[in-house]
Amino acid sequence: MHKLLIWGTGNLARHFIENKYHGEIIGFIETKKSRDSFMDRPVYASDEIPAWYDYIVVANSYVMDIYSLCMELCMDMSRVIFLYGVKSRMGCTETAVLKDILSERNYTEYCTEFCISEGSFIEEDAVIYQKLNKRPTFDIKQQYLWPAIRDKYAKAGKMKNYFWQDLWAAKLVIQSGKRNHFDIGSRIDGFIAHLLAAGIDVTIIDIREFPGEEEHLHTIVDDATSLHQIPDESIESMSALCSLEHFGLGRYGDPVDPEACFKCFENIQRKLARGGKLYISLPIGMERVEFNAHRVFYASTVVECFHSLQLKEFSCVADGRIEYHVDIHKYDSDSHEGEYRYGLFRFVKS
Repeated sequence: MHKLLIWGTGNLARHFIENKYHGEIIGFIETKKSRDSFMDRPVYASDEIPAWYDYIVVANSYVMDIYSLCMELCMDMSRVIFLYGVKSRMGCTETAVLKDILSERNYTEYCTEFCISEGSFIEEDAVIYQKLNKRPTFDIKQQYLWPAIRDKYAKAGKMKNYFWQDLWAAKLVIQSGKRNHFDIGSRIDGFIAHLLAAGIDVTIIDIREFPGEEEHLHTIVDDATSLHQIPDESIESMSALCSLEHFGLGRYGDPVDPEACFKCFENIQRKLARGGKLYISLPIGMERVEFNAHRVFYASTVVECFHSLQLKEFSCVADGRIEYHVDIHKYDSDSHEGEYRYGLFRFVKS
């Protein structure tokens, strides 16, 4: 039985173990050691790796950093298995060894990562199919091969943050009974599609060209910072889901302006009619700009900026679930670590 070291002590390492493997895990490695043990096994720093291992399995997203470190340490790269890569396969690439250690689930994910089908379940399935097939026109032919590896162990679709965010807002708009709705830059293939399916007329504003036309969908191509094309106090229902945090950063071809999103906040309030409803979502947590991708806001900053509106609901979506009616300061220290939390704000203009 192979003696294994796992380079990583996070979710990717846990995922590898949950998928099953063949071998004995004798410990874990952290590039910068932060603990002495993980899952009841010792944790080693990169400069104290024991010599009695057979293979190291790199279950870590910092692949190139680890690869460079392994090269600096003059390690035998044929004994290092990289589950993930940036451009190409690295380290151990011997199919028999990989299949033996990784087991089918991990090996299937490995094949998916590197776009290979060699040694995967597809080869065995093709042999079975050809033996059973009685229709000549449906024989497997080399020129028509289209290996689809990732689906075998995947779940039936995704219900991640955008799914719940779009569903949250769409339900509220539909339940409000409003038949005309304005939107700034939300997902057409999610939230907007929900509203169109309910027969709601939607006017969507975006600085980019729209991909096509659809009944009940009206479009305005313009910089939404000023909203100058919309009369004041004219909108009864409006939304902006994960869009306003990008304003003024130049990412979507808009002018660079640090105050752009805050100008839009003010203009949205002017355009809403008395009793008008606003549904927005923004990344929340420790306040900062992650240039040029987006801003992250304190939830309290958002509420303060929409000073002429009354907050009716503040909920959050993260890790594929919604947390309803959250304290406004609960996530002020949240640094995200790559998994963003979106604040869902429902306002009414009194």
